[in-house]
Amino acid sequence: VFIHVESSPYSLPCSPAELEVADPTYHWVQDRAAPKLLSVPKEGHLLFQHFQAGDSGKYSCAISYTKHGVPVSQIFHYHIFGYHVLGGLDTVLLFHSKFCKDEWTKRFLWDLQKKLRQLEIQQHCKVQLTDTSCFPSLSNVSDQFIVQVQLEVSPFGPHWAENCNPLDMETVTDCYHRTVQHNLRQVQLALTRFFKEHKSFHIAGADIPSVDFTNEFVSILKTKECSGGYGQTKQLQRCLSCCIVCPPGTFSPPKNNQCSPRPVGTSSPIYGVAFCTPRKDGMITKVPGASSVTDCVKKGRTKQVGLIAHRIPELIVIILPALLAMNFLFILCSCYWFCREYRTSSPRASKKTGSTTRMERVTSFFKISRQDSQA
Repeated sequence: VFIHVESSPYSLPCSPAELEVADPTYHWVQDRAAPKLLSVPKEGHLLFQHFQAGDSGKYSCAISYTKHGVPVSQIFHYHIFGYHVLGGLDTVLLFHSKFCKDEWTKRFLWDLQKKLRQLEIQQHCKVQLTDTSCFPSLSNVSDQFIVQVQLEVSPFGPHWAENCNPLDMETVTDCYHRTVQHNLRQVQLALTRFFKEHKSFHIAGADIPSVDFTNEFVSILKTKECSGGYGQTKQLQRCLSCCIVCPPGTFSPPKNNQCSPRPVGTSSPIYGVAFCTPRKDGMITKVPGASSVTDCVKKGRTKQVGLIAHRIPELIVIILPALLAMNFLFILCSCYWFCREYRTSSPRASKKTGSTTRMERVTSFFKISRQDSQA
């Protein structure tokens, strides 16, 4: 099952549509170490209000009821993946300021994000601060510094797709595409209007002198890239360009469009991972793409295995000459034994008997040689 992030409420049934029984009981479970609290109305459906990447995973539901006096139960299994259609905005802002210190910049950014919250609610979008930097100004002497702010706008805010029916599989993806394009146009106009109205941000406080951050430049670009933790895996046939949540053992940084196996030394059992961080419990993974703690071993043990593997060629060089020497000594002993047996034979036998005896000795020698070689 594929569910779009932040889509309209989506429900999964715990019984076939044609099943009608009296007083059934339902029990939903998740296949994860730390299960989340599930929303299950009295109808027994699993309800997602605002689906997120972390809600992806395996779910099972057991329905129990009585049929003709006999207790009956059925189990349904779901594997759910989150996805989103392409679309977003990248915004770059330049502000002039007389100061370039963290204490003023932090207060300015906090004030900026606070004022943008109302725009998010009105446009059903999400505005995220991705980067900020400060550098000297070369054009304006009075304002000595320029503060550059980068914002990432996602059209998938709460209630962004209220007009689309997620249960209509044939038309819902087209509805999502149209809604995203319409919402992005509206958000772009709203952002342009917002920064015309909020030309300057005045920051003042008891512990710091007052300072103004004046906006001089706004750049808004449309993007068609996957969000962090998503990749174009081509699993959703009705939307091959859509971004599917990365499964456990893989990750995808923002704007990467591909889920990659997690490197050795990292693991995660969750969906939608954007960045990999090394484990902090002294454990590392044995292979890339680890998704479970069973794939982890102690660091010291891995070093020992690597040390043994590194010394295998040296051990072969030491052992092989010893084996060859033992084989050579065995051949010398066999020859010595044969010569000794031949010399101690009786010399009184007749020529005919002697020649026959010598033939028997030769035959015995070859038999012994064959037995030795087989051994």
